Amino acid sequence: MDRPRRPTTSPFEFPPGAAFTWHSESDEPAPTRLSPVDDGLSADTALKRVRRGEFLRYTGDFHNAKQLLGALGRRLERPWQARTPLEAFRAERRARQQEHATLSRIVVALDRGYRLDLARAPDVAEACRQVWGEPTEDFTVVPLKQLLGMLGAAEWRRKGLAVPGLKGLIHPHYGVYLPTRTDYVELLAAVPDVNGQRVFDVGTGTGVLSFLLLQQGAAFVQATDCDSRAVACARENAERLGLSQRFQVTEGDLFPEGKADLVVCNPPWIPEPPKNRVDRAVFDEDSQFLRRFLEGLPAALNPGGEGLLILSDLAVLLGLRPPGWLEEQFERCGLTVVWKESTPARHSKAKDKADPLHAARSREITTLYGLVPTTRRE
Repeated sequence: MDRPRRPTTSPFEFPPGAAFTWHSESDEPAPTRLSPVDDGLSADTALKRVRRGEFLRYTGDFHNAKQLLGALGRRLERPWQARTPLEAFRAERRARQQEHATLSRIVVALDRGYRLDLARAPDVAEACRQVWGEPTEDFTVVPLKQLLGMLGAAEWRRKGLAVPGLKGLIHPHYGVYLPTRTDYVELLAAVPDVNGQRVFDVGTGTGVLSFLLLQQGAAFVQATDCDSRAVACARENAERLGLSQRFQVTEGDLFPEGKADLVVCNPPWIPEPPKNRVDRAVFDEDSQFLRRFLEGLPAALNPGGEGLLILSDLAVLLGLRPPGWLEEQFERCGLTVVWKESTPARHSKAKDKADPLHAARSREITTLYGLVPTTRRE
């Protein structure tokens, strides 16, 4: 570990038993006891203590705290060599869950101004206010790993992210799916003329699909998302891009009220239970969201309207869905595929042979389906 330096300001006092606000993305209950630890704690000892159920409040040096997290992660059991993609997926999820359960017990305390009580700590106040708003207690306690994620997200939000085909930058918020996988975004270039169309964007996230369609000539987009953070993110991005007059977003589970000429959706693609709030952008237990989207799509379309579904086939490659399942859902919901466009995965994990799921991810295909009610084809 680095040799700790003297803090530039004295750390605040965090009295034993003090009331605090607890923040956890996985809705874990607040710890009833916090054990203060410092730079003298070894990774082996920390691992034994957290496995006994302790929450360790780090009070030493910020850089040493980060190194402790890394050392703990390296001591965790890695997924074994699996015989099938499904076994590999199950093992990888268990490993990630164990990692979260272990590392989230290394926590830090913040004061009323969101000042981090560690030597050499960066200023975290802006990142905290962006996610939580103003504090309601004198102290806030958060897993260090989560706080590091918030700092990284604040930097993405400050700098912005370039997206192929979009004029301007997307500024993602913490907890909102980051559109770094551009294959699904680039598929929108295949969409026929959208000039003058009214669009619904279901599960908008950062709003990136809405903004691409608006820049392609759509008249208006009404977007929804079930997460309040995504709603705030999409609204801010629309203002930054000068599109707020033609874009509206509301918090909702599925479709907005009314009907649209075009309905676009890039749903979660893994039919498994999410483990935390962030997971909901990727995991859709028993395909409930996708099923309900397809069931409600015909009623959400104006006469002559069309639905656009963007979906990866990774669930099939992993053995989580049988081949042909999606086509069966189209038929069940009275939908016909009138055209489709596909692209192989180009994200980094598809090329990483060390990734436990490389066998499936290297063959992943993402497809944009153009859907209309079957009655129109008869």
